[in-house]
Amino acid sequence: MTGNTETGGITGTKDKDYNLLWYVESCLSNALRLETYIEDAERDGDSEVAELFRKAQADSRKGAELGKQLLRSRMAG
Repeated sequence: MTGNTETGGITGTKDKDYNLLWYVESCLSNALRLETYIEDAERDGDSEVAELFRKAQADSRKGAELGKQLLRSRMAG
């Protein structure tokens, strides 16, 4: 590890825990952002792009749910 790599000393949170929290937040943020992109594509009548973004949004939601499940199990244990 390099000197500027966070290992929990600064934040008080281990990297793997922080990374998991970051992942869930990023997936949820991405799903929300994609909603705007879907609306933009639909407004412009581009169903092909809208469908691509819907699939990406579903993947982001799935990633968030999997991450939340893992967080729940680790917090309960």
